[in-house]
Amino acid sequence: MKFTSTLIKGKLIKRYKRFFTDIKVNNQIITAHCPNTGSMMGLLDKDNEVWVSKIDDPKRKLKYTLEIIKVNKNLIGVNTHRTNRIVEHGLNNKFIYEFKKVKSIKPEFKFSKDTRFDFLCDKKIIEVKNVTLTRSNKIAEFPDAVTSRGTKHLIKLVDSMKKKYDPYVLFLTQIHDIEYFKIAKDIDYNYYKNYLLAKKAGVNFLAYKCTVNSKEIKIEKKIKIINE
Repeated sequence: MKFTSTLIKGKLIKRYKRFFTDIKVNNQIITAHCPNTGSMMGLLDKDNEVWVSKIDDPKRKLKYTLEIIKVNKNLIGVNTHRTNRIVEHGLNNKFIYEFKKVKSIKPEFKFSKDTRFDFLCDKKIIEVKNVTLTRSNKIAEFPDAVTSRGTKHLIKLVDSMKKKYDPYVLFLTQIHDIEYFKIAKDIDYNYYKNYLLAKKAGVNFLAYKCTVNSKEIKIEKKIKIINE
């Protein structure tokens, strides 16, 4: 997925009210929309290098959107609104090995009255989880905060097998130069417990890393899930 306009480089000042970030660009301070509503653990240190996109839309209150943050020399994609677009691009271009042969790709699959999954590919359900947390060298982790919604999705994915679906969770790691993925059980043990139950029941778990730079973010390769 290529960015449609040149990203603007700056330095992070602060994030506040979840959706706002103040950023210093040259000698000017701008306010950018932060589309990531998660904790963004480990990403928000003052003076971290960041990249923002700009859209001149009179209907928008904020012209700028936070896209990438640099932490410990790693570029990390933080715009969760782009996550499914990156995955859809990967599906259409056969970047995800497990879905190379699918013929139908349907975003926003309504599974039940209270549950939508990100994609239905033939009979394969995909629930995508955006990953931005890294606390150890070369290892990405999810979640970065307690996620009751994530646990609900695991339970629903197990239920989907009763209807002959083949369920997957795809951990999309938008962190450049990462090699492994694991569940952050110290952050949300209930999610970890349900992850183990879902895996035992037959839910498939995949982790793919992305190439991240100021020109594009795209799926690069599968990475190993460790400490299961």
